[in-house]
Amino acid sequence: MARLNYLGILNRQGLLSKNQVLEAQELSKKTGVKLPEALKQLGYVTAEQIAQAIAAEHGRRYVDLSDVAIRPAVVELISESIARENCVLPFEEDGDTLQVVVSDPDDVEVFEKLRFILQRPIEALVSTREAIQEAVNRHYGQNVGESADSMIHDMTDTAINFTVVENDNDALNNVAGGSSESDAPIVRLCDQIIADAVHLRASDIHIEPFEDRVRIRYRIDGKLVERDSVPKRFQGALMSRFKILSKLDIAERRRTQDGRIKLTLGEKELDLRVSVIPTNHGQSIVMRILDKDNIRISLVQLGFSERDYKRFQQLIVRPNGIILVTGPTGSGKTTSLYAALNELNTPTRKIITAEDPVEYYLPGINQVEIKHQIGLDFAAVIRSMLRQAPNVILVGEMRDLETASMGIQASLTGHLVFSTLHTNDAPSAITRLVDMGVPGYMVASSVIGIMAQRLVRCVCPKCKRPYTPTDAELKEAHISPEEAAKATWMKGKGCVNCNKTGYRGRRAIFELMYMSPKVRELTFKGESTSVIRRVARSEGMKVLFEDGIRKAMQGITTIEEVMRVARLDDE
Repeated sequence: MARLNYLGILNRQGLLSKNQVLEAQELSKKTGVKLPEALKQLGYVTAEQIAQAIAAEHGRRYVDLSDVAIRPAVVELISESIARENCVLPFEEDGDTLQVVVSDPDDVEVFEKLRFILQRPIEALVSTREAIQEAVNRHYGQNVGESADSMIHDMTDTAINFTVVENDNDALNNVAGGSSESDAPIVRLCDQIIADAVHLRASDIHIEPFEDRVRIRYRIDGKLVERDSVPKRFQGALMSRFKILSKLDIAERRRTQDGRIKLTLGEKELDLRVSVIPTNHGQSIVMRILDKDNIRISLVQLGFSERDYKRFQQLIVRPNGIILVTGPTGSGKTTSLYAALNELNTPTRKIITAEDPVEYYLPGINQVEIKHQIGLDFAAVIRSMLRQAPNVILVGEMRDLETASMGIQASLTGHLVFSTLHTNDAPSAITRLVDMGVPGYMVASSVIGIMAQRLVRCVCPKCKRPYTPTDAELKEAHISPEEAAKATWMKGKGCVNCNKTGYRGRRAIFELMYMSPKVRELTFKGESTSVIRRVARSEGMKVLFEDGIRKAMQGITTIEEVMRVARLDDE
């Protein structure tokens, strides 16, 4: 963007301080994202506030597109390809002038192109890029006539039977991956299933066969949402198409398989991790959508409290020791670890990772993918990577005694080691290592910090409204009426932006346990998890539930959502 006067407008509105602008500029320089995007990532302003400031700077009108319905006659004035390619949306006709919604009023090239194509004057209105893309999807058919659901309905009405291809590899290839007209519906359906998942911000696509149907589910903000089921007769072709995209053997139906799909959707480069397992009714496929934008975040954006942020920063600059991140699958452990590695990734440090599998590719970092079938397991990789003289090592997971022992040896010989464990909270990680067979004195001397985390859904920014928690909720959350009166409570009403759920996006809640002298002594003595937790809390550690309630009191999430993922009686 040529001018940055909108920063002055945001500043005059009391939305930005000078320090916040400097921090955003530093993040922009470090990650390569534009300044407005850096401000959004840091959480200082919303996309809507930036768009409103840009509109004010240019003397343009800002429009909220979330619930707007544009007349079909106006939509037809600009083709879908032009609208998507340039991120523009025809809005209304004012005499001979066409009002067009854009995110950047300074983009002269786009306006010249539109004037040349339409041969009429153009007036620019302003909205956010995300809102324009969503409105384009709504008005040009992704949610109307060309969604996966509607395609399934259309295909259900046809009499084509695809089940015969189960035992015929050539026919299977023709139906699922060829170029004849008969296979086009399946190819289009598979592409649309992925496109719909990306549009709905899903993290996973689940395709599950049952006796009479094939169920399609998307995991959105951590919750599974069911879409229309595919008729059973399409099962063979559907599974084969996805396996061809993943470069897997379509003839193999008895063993598990893992693959990857790389494709481009609009401006987004997508990487899907594919897992196939045989079930009673056929093969079940789960595709994890890996979004590269997730790994470009800094430690500040993770959502630490001020105390935990300073403590974690102190831990990751230590020359040696083990830092463990714990939590269930899908709790954001990889994102947190990559944020820490991004902070440490400088030309003066050598960083090597051992991952199973490598989910994201990080520039400047040596990443090794575990391949058990050829004997390349965690222990073997760690043994070899120590000969590469690294400063920082990331071990994807400490699954067994050999891997844990190798990680501990690496930390004791002057390396900073990051790794993950599957435990419910931070103190449990100590007893888990001891249960694996690692002596307590080794754990006490090598581990320097343990962080447990979960993901809670955030209140939708478009439809959030102030609300007052009930006495029962406050009692369950252990919040006094005096504390509740000082808090900012928010709840989503439900709108188009959040699919009527009241939530959009997720934020991590943390439990950071520092290995203080007292905790080390308890670890050395082999004390129980409850004793270690009690001492850690007396030294200032906030448990997951407490950090979640803090975010609920700030209006980021709700008490109900915190209760769902981290009740106090679980601690």
